[in-house]
Amino acid sequence: MMTGKLLRDAILSGAHSLENQRARVDELNVFPVPDGDTGTNMSMTIGAAVAELEALPDDCTVEDAAKAAASAMLRGARGNSGVISSLLFRGFYKALQGKRTADAHDIVSALQKGVDAAYKAVMKPTEGTMLTVARVSAEEAAAANYEDVTALWQVVCDAAQKALDHTPEQLPVLKKAGVVDAGGQGLVIIFNGMLSVLRDGVMIQLSETAPKSAKLNSDAAGKGVYTDDLMTVEDIVNGYCTQFLVNKNENASSEKLRAFLESNGDSVVVIEDDDVINCHVHTQDPGKVVSHALQYGYLTNFKIENMHEQFLARQKQGEGLKKQAEAEHAGVGEFPYAAVDPERTYGFVSVAAGDGLRAVFEDLGVDAVVSGGQTMNPSTADIVAAVQSVPAQTVFVLPNNKNIIMAAEQAKKIADRTIVVLPTRTIPQGITAMLSFDGDASADENAVAMMQAADHVATGLITFAARDSDFDGKKIKKGEILALENGKLVATGTDITKTTYRLARSMCKKDTSFITVISGCDVSEEDAQRTADMVQAKCPAGIEVTHITGGQPVYYYMLSVE
Repeated sequence: MMTGKLLRDAILSGAHSLENQRARVDELNVFPVPDGDTGTNMSMTIGAAVAELEALPDDCTVEDAAKAAASAMLRGARGNSGVISSLLFRGFYKALQGKRTADAHDIVSALQKGVDAAYKAVMKPTEGTMLTVARVSAEEAAAANYEDVTALWQVVCDAAQKALDHTPEQLPVLKKAGVVDAGGQGLVIIFNGMLSVLRDGVMIQLSETAPKSAKLNSDAAGKGVYTDDLMTVEDIVNGYCTQFLVNKNENASSEKLRAFLESNGDSVVVIEDDDVINCHVHTQDPGKVVSHALQYGYLTNFKIENMHEQFLARQKQGEGLKKQAEAEHAGVGEFPYAAVDPERTYGFVSVAAGDGLRAVFEDLGVDAVVSGGQTMNPSTADIVAAVQSVPAQTVFVLPNNKNIIMAAEQAKKIADRTIVVLPTRTIPQGITAMLSFDGDASADENAVAMMQAADHVATGLITFAARDSDFDGKKIKKGEILALENGKLVATGTDITKTTYRLARSMCKKDTSFITVISGCDVSEEDAQRTADMVQAKCPAGIEVTHITGGQPVYYYMLSVE
C-alpha cells in the first residue's frame, strides 16, 4: 500500500534525480539548434512542485501529494515535454481523489488516466517519444496485475526503459543520430528516482554538481527584485513579499480575495485551481492579509520575506547576482492583475524576446509581451499572469514558437477570462497574424483569418550549431552557421551575412513581394543594414526588403518572406 508520505517522497526523489541529470537529457536533443532543451523544461516543470511537496506533513494522504504535484506542475509547465509531464501527474490526482492510501490498482488507474490526458492534448501524437514510453509503462503495469505497489513500479520502470530503448526504431531521426528520445529519457529518470524510494526507502538528493538553473517556483510570483539602479531601500513601500495557498471553502470567491489584496498591497498574483487559490502580494501588513484570507479556506505553504533585507543583501552581493535574480524572477511586476472591463472585447498577449520585437508587437496592439522563445520557454503561469493583466473579455495569445503552444493551451484551464490561442510557430507568423486582426469580426472569425494569414508567411532563421551533430545527412560542427527554412535545415556556412542572403534568395518565390530582415542582439546595426542591402541586391527585382532591429537572442537574423 502506498501512503501519502511515500508518494510525496517518491515524486521529490524523481524531481531531484532529473535535475541532477538534466544536462545529460538536454544533450540528447537531435536538432543542433540552441533551444529550450527537454531536460531543462521537464526539470523546471516537476521542480515547480518541490516546494509544495516539501511543505506537506508526513501524515498527508496520497490525494494531498498528488494534488500538490499536479497543481504546481500545471502552473509551472514549460515546453511541450513539460506540459506532457504535468498531464501524466495530473492523472495521479484524478485517480487518487478521495483516497488516503493507494493500492496497485489505483496506481495503474493513475498511469492510464495520465496517458489518456497526454495523448488527447497532443494534436498529432508521435510514437517513439515520451508519449510512447508513458503508454507502454501503463499498459505493461495493467497487464502485470500485481498487488504489490513496489513490484508494480518495478514493472513500470522496466517497461519504460524497454520502450525508451526502442524509440530509435520508431523514429529514424533518432536512429541516425544514435540517441534515444530525450523526453522519454527524462521520464525514465523520474520513474527510477521514484523507485529508489518505493523499493529502497532512499530519496535521491540534489547533487552538488547538478547544473545550476533558475529557482523552481510553483507560481508566477516575483520576489521583489528591483531593476532601478537609483532605487533605495526607503523606496520599498510594501516591504513584505507574502505567499500562501488557500484551500478553498465552498463558494470561495477568488475575485473578492484578489480585490482585497489589491487594496492592501501591490504585485498581486492570484491563480485559481480546482481546490486551491495561489496568492502572492507585496504588503505592509502580512498579518492583515493572512487573517482576511482565512475567510476563504484554510491556509498552507506560507512564505513571508522581508524585501528590505533582500534589497540590502542584493546590494552587498553585487551587480552580477542582482542581474541573475532579475532574470529568475522577472514576470509578475510586469503584469499586474487587471479586472475584466465589460466594454473591452479583445486583448492580446505575445511571446517574444528582444526589446525591438517587444516594441514591434506593442506597436501592432499587443497589450502584454512575455519574454521568451528559443532557450526561454515561459511557464503556463507566466502566460496566465500576462493574460490576466489584460482587461479584456477575450485575450488572444500568440506563442510564436511550437514549443510554447501547449503551455499556452494549458493557460485556458487557469485564467479567469477567455483565451484564444493562435498556434503561431514563429515571430514572423505572429507579426503577420496581428496585422490581420479585424476589430469588427468575432473571435472565431479572427482566429481563422489571423492563422490563414500567418500560414502564408515563410520564416527563415540564421543561428549557430550548439553541438556537433549528424543531422539530416549533414555533418555539423559546433559553432557553424545554420540556415533554416520553416524549421528545416537547408544550409550551413561560416559567414553570417553570406549565409543570410543565400537563404533569402532561395526562399524567394514567383509571388514573393516582401522580405523583412529582423536582426538579433549579437548583430551590429551596421552589419544588419549591410546584410539587408545585400539581400535586396541578390533577390529578384520588385521585392521590397526592409530591416527591423529585433534584438532577439539565439538568432542572428529572422527572415519573414511574403
